[in-house]
Order: sequence, then C-alpha cells, then structure tokens
Amino acid sequence: MEAKAHAKSIRIAPRKVKLVVDLIRGKQVGEAIAILRHTPKSASLVVEKLLNSAIANAEHNYSLDINKLVVSEVFVNQGPTMKRFRPRAMGRASRINKRTSHISLVVSEK
Repeated sequence: MEAKAHAKSIRIAPRKVKLVVDLIRGKQVGEAIAILRHTPKSASLVVEKLLNSAIANAEHNYSLDINKLVVSEVFVNQGPTMKRFRPRAMGRASRINKRTSHISLVVSEK
C-alpha cells in the first residue's frame, strides 16, 4: 500500500528542487524530515510540507503505520514557464525564463 502527494506549479526551478529531492529518496520518513529540516535550500521547505502531506494521507486514508513508512518514489517534472523581459542596452530586451516545478512524492510501508 502506498500514499501519494503532489505539488504543482511551485515557483522554484526543477534543477534546484532535484538537488533536495535526491537527498531523501529511499530514506525512512523520520530521517527524511530530519534531513530536510537541516538543508539550507528554499526547496527543502516545500518538499518537507509535501512529505508531511503524504504521511497524513497514508495515516488517514490507508491506516498505515507512520513508523514503517519509507519515501519510495519522489520525482520532479518541469511545470509551465513564465516568460519575462529585461531591458538591455541600445533599446533591446532579453528574455528571462521563470521556471516552475511539479513535485510528486510517494510513501509506502516497508
């Protein structure tokens, strides 16, 4: 049995979120929360919130034991990109891509 949680259109670039997500893949839930709390990245707050949501889903919807839960799957996909323009020299403009992320997290009983 497994429980899932998704976070869509998070305003952090996917390659930055992947650095944080790779730290917790395959870890036990308590250990994963401890790692996220001590990681100085802005994405760690979002991933920790998502992990807590998946844990709550597992407990409430599937009656799974929290102490036996493991982060079995976690991945990041690219969401929609916001295009913005920055003024440059001689009347030109250059495009800035503000990327977003879709994060999916699955916890299952060991």
